[in-house]
Formats: sequence, C-alpha cells, structure tokens
Amino acid sequence: MRSIITVFLKEVRENLRDRRTVMNTLLTGPLMAPLIFVLLINGIVSRELDKAEKPLPVPVIGAENAPNLIDALKQRGVIIKPAISAPEQAVREQTADLVLRIPPSYGEAWNKGEPAQVELIFDDSQRDAKSSVERLRSIIDGYAQRTSTLRLVARGISPTIARPLVIADRDQSTAQARGGMMFSMLPYFFILGAFIGGMALAIDTTAGERERQSLEPLFANPVARSKILLGKLGATAAFALTTLLLSIIAFSFAGQFMPTEKLGMTLSIGPRFALLTLLTMLPLVFLIASLQTLAAAFAKTFREAQTYLSLLMFVPAVPTMLMSIFPFKVETWMYAVPLVGQQVTITRLMRGEAVSAAEIALCFASTAIAAVVVYLITSRIYKGERLAIST
Repeated sequence: MRSIITVFLKEVRENLRDRRTVMNTLLTGPLMAPLIFVLLINGIVSRELDKAEKPLPVPVIGAENAPNLIDALKQRGVIIKPAISAPEQAVREQTADLVLRIPPSYGEAWNKGEPAQVELIFDDSQRDAKSSVERLRSIIDGYAQRTSTLRLVARGISPTIARPLVIADRDQSTAQARGGMMFSMLPYFFILGAFIGGMALAIDTTAGERERQSLEPLFANPVARSKILLGKLGATAAFALTTLLLSIIAFSFAGQFMPTEKLGMTLSIGPRFALLTLLTMLPLVFLIASLQTLAAAFAKTFREAQTYLSLLMFVPAVPTMLMSIFPFKVETWMYAVPLVGQQVTITRLMRGEAVSAAEIALCFASTAIAAVVVYLITSRIYKGERLAIST
C-alpha cells in the first residue's frame, strides 16, 4: 500500500509542477463550458423574446388589394413596409426576413366568400427568420378564423358547427422536466470533463515517461508493477474526479443565471443532484482513467498518445447523440451499460424524476465491473517488457 501511495504522490506532485496544464485541466475546462453555455442560452432566449415583443416589419406587395387585412396586421404590431421589386432575391440575400404578397385576385375572392390566397415568401433554411414567419402566420391565421366566425354568424349559423371537435391539452410535464429536456447535454459535459481531467496525466505517466526513458528505471525498482499502475491510475482518477467536481459546481452556479423562468422551466442542480451525480460517475471516472492509461500504453511518444486519447474522447459523444436523435423509453438494461447508464441517470435527476437505489446500484456495479476488466487488461500490458522500451 505504501508503494501505491508513493507512486500516487509522485505523479500528483510532478503534474502540479506544470502550472499551465493544471490551469487548463482544473480551471479553464470546467469553467469555460458553463460560461459558454450560459452566454449561448441567454443570447438565444433574449434575442427571440426581443423579436417577439418588438414590432414586426414586413414588406407587403399589393397592400391596396386587402385594406382590411392590412389594418388587422397593423393592430397586431406589424409595420407595413413598402413593396420590394424582387422579393425572392431579397429573402435569399437576407435583406428581408419575409415578404407578404397579396395578389390582385384577393378582393374578388374575398367578396365572393371564397378562400382568398396570400403568399408568404421566406427562406426556411434561415433560422433567424423562422420566428418572424411563424409570428406573421399566426396573426394571419387568427384574422382568418375571426372572419370565418363573423361570416357564419351573419348567415345565422352557429360558429361551433365549423368545429365539431375541440382538443383540450393536458400537458403532464413539469417545469423541471422541461428544463431537463432543454439541458439534456449536461451529462455529456460532465463525462467530457472527466475525460479532460485525466487526459494529461494519463499521457504523461505512460507515454511521456516512456519517451523520456524514465519508465524503465521506475520498473527496475523492487515494486510490483501492479502497484505502480495503481498509483498512476489513482493520480489520473484524482485529477479526473476533481475536474468533474468543479464542473458540477460550475454548472450549479451557472444554472442560477439561466433564463429558465422566461421559458417556463426550472433547473435544479442542488446538493442532492451533485451527490448522486458524483456517486454515479465515480466508477466511470476509474473506467475512463484505465481506458486512457491503456490507450497511452500503446503509444511510444507523447504526441502519439495525444492522438489516441483525442479519438477516445469521441466515445462518450456516441450515446449522447443517439439519445438526442432517437426517442427512447428508459429501460432497466440501460443502467447496466457504462456511459449510457450515467447519461440516463443524470438526465432523470435533472428532470426531477425519482431514480431508485436499485437503478443507481446497477449503474454503479456494472461500470465498476467494466473498470476492473479494463484495469486487468492494462495491468497485463504493464507487465510486458516492451512497455519500458521507448524505441
């Protein structure tokens, strides 16, 4: 045990001497992601809310063909702009978000009681224009529905005849569940933080020492290589766990600056969430440290190990992307799959759903078993004589 602690303290001390690496690992990584996340969400929400509250400027072609419609649009905050000679080109070049065109046949169809057509010219690939298009479409649809009701009343017909079926929405989602859906990428940031936290140390303690030819003298000591490996893994896991903890704390503070109330959502990342997340992530941290050390053991140089571990960082992105693209129902077997189990557990905790002790235990145990398996494979590599040779 003393040998393991000695190696552990040696690796931690040497890594702390590299202040730039420590700053990037323990501070820049955990702090930058929440900061960017908060700025991005606040920027998007503020822009969309400002656009919804401000008057909507719309160039109209043929405004004289539908004076009543134009008056209704003005009453709803639409600013009627002069007609544009080439509306399609203006929309493509983004000089206008959308253009409303009212054909000359509008008045004749309207007077006959027939459906009158107007054209909305827009570019659906321009995401910035979508809110304006939906807002104008909603105003026109509301005007059409009110006119339809008045026509039926004028003919002595009850407006309810036109609506034989009414849908009453009963949304069962809670504010916290909606918040959990919006911030579903949070588990990925936690997992990625653990990867980044242990990456530098995993490379330096294996490929770095191999390149500096200091690994062979270390193996020459009368200490079992399994103990040396445990000391190195312990140091790598300690930095990964520290980065994870800092990420959780940073996101806890960042959640207070999210505009969730404006969206009818809540984001609750309190002590209970932090403790359960740490418990769920603990075996994954050791699994990540073992995988990183294993990958670095196959590299002969520091740069080669960086390449291997950079590719390894894409692994946690796979379940996140799959769960984001494809709808799924949480099943018990998911907790037994490393990475997937952590993703599901943390997401459910964010949504305010109850996660049973059995599900957390299954997630913990299965990931711990996977970590032990990877450790045994890495230990076997460490026992080989080729690992100490740098050429």
